[in-house]
Amino acid sequence: MSNFPLRSPAAKVGGIVYFGRMLDKIRLHARGELHPDYQPNLGSGFDENCTTFLRIQYPALVERMKQGGSDEEILAWCYANGRRPEPPEIAVWNEWMRKRGWNDEVTQFLTRRKKEAGMAGRPEIKTMFEFIDVDEGRSLPDAPGGERKTPAETAT
Repeated sequence: MSNFPLRSPAAKVGGIVYFGRMLDKIRLHARGELHPDYQPNLGSGFDENCTTFLRIQYPALVERMKQGGSDEEILAWCYANGRRPEPPEIAVWNEWMRKRGWNDEVTQFLTRRKKEAGMAGRPEIKTMFEFIDVDEGRSLPDAPGGERKTPAETAT
């Protein structure tokens, strides 16, 4: 599924990883443009992890999204209707999400997904975030802390 219009799960909104990607999926689904492969997992998996972290209900977030607004406005709504995590909590969240699939209960799922996608021989893909990025046509960071490149940037 390369070149699909979702941002990297590592991209941050308000310092929080994954939140913007979840919003992308909600917006695309509302317009009828979300690829069918993504639809069965709406509101579950990482989406559910994110809404649980913010203590909001996914259906309520979808309803709020129908009103429009920027990512930052939606995040402010989440803070007002759920909770505003403290910076240390956000740091723990970001690292936990960033490492999902690396020596945890998600490892078997990641291994299966890599095999299904023809990436079983890619030992550098150790986390779900890395798998998602590569599967969607983004490069892996060249070094720790590096930024992921979009498919357009990689082609140059």
